[in-house]
Amino acid sequence: MTYAELQAALAEFNLPEQITLKRIRERHRKLVRQHHPDKGAAPDNDKIRRINAAYKILNEYVSHYSFDFSRETFYNQYPEERLREQFYDVGLWGQKG
Repeated sequence: MTYAELQAALAEFNLPEQITLKRIRERHRKLVRQHHPDKGAAPDNDKIRRINAAYKILNEYVSHYSFDFSRETFYNQYPEERLREQFYDVGLWGQKG
């Protein structure tokens, strides 16, 4: 896979560069339902092939993606947890006051 192929797959799905695996799967299901030859008014076999090829590329990329479980990354994903940890004993969450 090349970076250009990855970008083309994102474009086929009309997705931004930062996306969750859940959102990729949801978008794939929606596009397949929308363009499936048995469902649509005007079946487009080529479109289904492009959708499935794009999904294969995106799935391959995320399957080989190295996840970062560091504390800093966790707090970047869940900033409210950083605040909760910093101020837990201050009474903000009703613990001590």
